[in-house]
Amino acid sequence: MIVSASYRTDIPAFYTDWFRHRLKAGYALVRNPYGGQLHRVDLRREAVDGFVFWTRNAGPFMATLDEIAAAGTPFTVQFTITGYPRVLENSVVDTNRAIEQIHALAGLYGPRAVVWRYDPVLITDQTNKEWHTEQFERVASQLSGLVDEVVFSFAHIYRKSRTNLDRAAQKHGFEWRDPNDEQKTALLTRLADIARGHKLRPTLCAQSGLLVSPLTPARCIDVERLSDIAGQPISAKTKGNREGCLCAESRDIGAYDTCPHGCVYCYAVRTPDLAKSRYKSHDLKDESLVA
Repeated sequence: MIVSASYRTDIPAFYTDWFRHRLKAGYALVRNPYGGQLHRVDLRREAVDGFVFWTRNAGPFMATLDEIAAAGTPFTVQFTITGYPRVLENSVVDTNRAIEQIHALAGLYGPRAVVWRYDPVLITDQTNKEWHTEQFERVASQLSGLVDEVVFSFAHIYRKSRTNLDRAAQKHGFEWRDPNDEQKTALLTRLADIARGHKLRPTLCAQSGLLVSPLTPARCIDVERLSDIAGQPISAKTKGNREGCLCAESRDIGAYDTCPHGCVYCYAVRTPDLAKSRYKSHDLKDESLVA
């Protein structure tokens, strides 16, 4: 079994102590976000084929990764760096600091252990196509040779995302828009070409309608990558969690509405205040991230 921690929240940045407690206990309880039922996820070494961690700040988690590696459990880190203005993501770590963390991770665990995520791509009057081209080039040039893949996706404008974006736009005085598919593919092609110039394989996450050369479909829960890191084959069937998703089957141990990064486009948070409240009130000794 592959364990995902977590596409619903940033466990490495905010819930390191909780994760360590659950790892020591050998299990975590996960609440179904739709039905509310609790499910037990086995975290014992013999039950876990590998971990996939999702983060924007691996700093608090470095010692934990050392312990996981020492135990012989393979892992990958899906590391998001976008570098958007603070009105869009008001509390993520500075881009240069995030790049330094990827340098450290690649140095310790090799270039296959880390995947850079440049997603979601969001178009605003502060982050137009020229801004994205320049920003992506700057970060890609510093990550060349440290990672071998970059994952793109355009922002999914769910109802809660639209509400949060509109609220932030009114408060901070910016405009945002959801481009048409032709405009999206034009920018993605431009960014993918830059990626290839820096020896990064450009992939696209679960947006088959925007898939244009040289992009290929992303597999964020990537059993082949985990097998390479483990030095032996890991078996897991493809079981995406939405249309176009090619991820291997996994169990996610996170919870929605718990990430206090404050990214106004986030699909996993209804309101920033709710996420901050849940973060402040969580008990690191609880069996589940959200009681």
